[in-house]
Amino acid sequence: MKARAYGAIFLFLAMTVLIYVLYNMEILEIPQGGGWGQLRHTMCGTLTPDPSARIQTPVFHSGNKSSLVKQFHQKVNTTVIIPRVSTDLNKSHGFCTFQPLSTEDAVEERLLLDSIAWPETPPLPAPVSLENTSDPAHSTFTILPRKGGGQWQVGDQLEVMIKISDLQGFPKKSGGDFLLARLHSLKLGAGVAGQVVDHLNGSYSAVFSLLWEGDAQVEVTLVHSSEAITVLRRLTREHPDRINFKSLFRSGSLSESSICNVCLRPTQQPLCNYTDLRTGEPWFCYKPKQLSCNARIDHAMGEHKQHLKEKEEKLFQSGVNTKVFIRASGPASVTVLPKKEGQPEVKSSNVTSGPSGYYYQDEWRALGSTTVHQFNTSAISQCLKGKVVHMFGDSTVRQFFEYLTKTLPDLKDFDLHSPQKAGPYMALDYANNIIVKYRFHGPPIRIVTVPNRELRYIANELDDITGGTNTVVVFGIWAHFGTFPMEVYIRRLQNIRRAVVRLLDRAPGTVVIIRTANPKDLPLLVSLSNSDWHSLQCNKVLRLMFKGLNVHLIDAWEMVLAHHLPHDLHPPPHVIKNMINVILSYICPQKGG
Repeated sequence: MKARAYGAIFLFLAMTVLIYVLYNMEILEIPQGGGWGQLRHTMCGTLTPDPSARIQTPVFHSGNKSSLVKQFHQKVNTTVIIPRVSTDLNKSHGFCTFQPLSTEDAVEERLLLDSIAWPETPPLPAPVSLENTSDPAHSTFTILPRKGGGQWQVGDQLEVMIKISDLQGFPKKSGGDFLLARLHSLKLGAGVAGQVVDHLNGSYSAVFSLLWEGDAQVEVTLVHSSEAITVLRRLTREHPDRINFKSLFRSGSLSESSICNVCLRPTQQPLCNYTDLRTGEPWFCYKPKQLSCNARIDHAMGEHKQHLKEKEEKLFQSGVNTKVFIRASGPASVTVLPKKEGQPEVKSSNVTSGPSGYYYQDEWRALGSTTVHQFNTSAISQCLKGKVVHMFGDSTVRQFFEYLTKTLPDLKDFDLHSPQKAGPYMALDYANNIIVKYRFHGPPIRIVTVPNRELRYIANELDDITGGTNTVVVFGIWAHFGTFPMEVYIRRLQNIRRAVVRLLDRAPGTVVIIRTANPKDLPLLVSLSNSDWHSLQCNKVLRLMFKGLNVHLIDAWEMVLAHHLPHDLHPPPHVIKNMINVILSYICPQKGG
């Protein structure tokens, strides 16, 4: 009898505990000193730059890391998180922290951050005064004479010395300005990007490979002063949420809107945790007052707050100190002669690598193992015949989908009733058995409202592709990450890279092509939320992370920089056509027409 009584009591207690757990399974209370907001390290904390990073860039090979093929398995439900606000004043930016990395990933992240570290930039007085800031109107560049004398010839490297001065005309004594340089000939339809080296004392070198005969004009641009970089660094460190996002929650006739982001500041308001089950990619919303976290139906961009201090906007004036040409102190052009046999080429000691390609007669020519063919309509169809092309990423990748559907008369859009700009899209050519698909990357997304069901992460989509010799993957992801610390971007790429490795392991014949970021027009809001400075760092990180893998790059950065047309987030059709030729040359290296 006692045994039966004890058994009944045990069963009653077990059922009570089970009912309590089921009832409260959606509520997760984070203990003080732990949990999502206080994990491994402060991702919005200050990075300590290496002063020599602009001259020597460490190379980190990621292709053979054992961690690449490890699946991230962390089970996370859509939960409500009740945060406790930390009283630790040393953790002022701790709201932007994430799951701890594996040892290998953490080491890689540190090496990547070191490799892109920007030189120290000066502190700013309050309010800001322009008198001591870098000023393109008082700065100059000078073409240095050819070493050893003689005339310039194809194969040489031309070197330019740039001197930066402030608004009063005094030479700057420190580095950290962001400069771009190109060599071009409008008459020849030629152009190549230059490599800029910061000597950390107010002077810079720009080095150009001489790749064509004839005239070549030097162009140097101050994109951002070192003082503007100081502001951008502060904004990224202190206000990664300066663009916020929102979601609509709905149940029957009741609806509520709530703020969402990768980083949400701690309040007493509970959080909905939408961390992706497969990748661990974090996303949170403040919980609506009346509705459940499961009632979320969409994603949209919210407010953009500048968070500038007094007069800091003066550091971002287009045509004054943002994206402004620097004048030459002497001749701004050279004449390049054909290469002479037996005469050694003149090389600069300031750089160890060259450009990825150049324009000649308005056609992009790659420097390396890939020959870029010119594809007409018929040749494009023949190249893509029997293939499935998967495109993932932001609107700069969507341009490729739009180009193909406009160019190929038999490639017809299949209406998926998708939101304009957001997709997903699909186009079919039945006669040639061609399928082209496009899908936006997962949050953050700064475009039109996107239904919740269409929020997909690239890594997950890649895992769902069988792959093979008739499969092409093209992706690019960068333009919507401009407000976040670089750690956010690195972690997204780590997930994508793991998926790429898995895809190439199961289907080695799959062609994987990655589009880099590109320079763009920089009105004030763009400078503050998607600056070329941030995009340049994204490019460096992406190149290092995919180095050694069997993937191909579309160097959109150099293809836009080297071209004579103005910079634009969405490059003009002629540049896109050249990018399409690069893509097709990777897919069909022996074809063209």
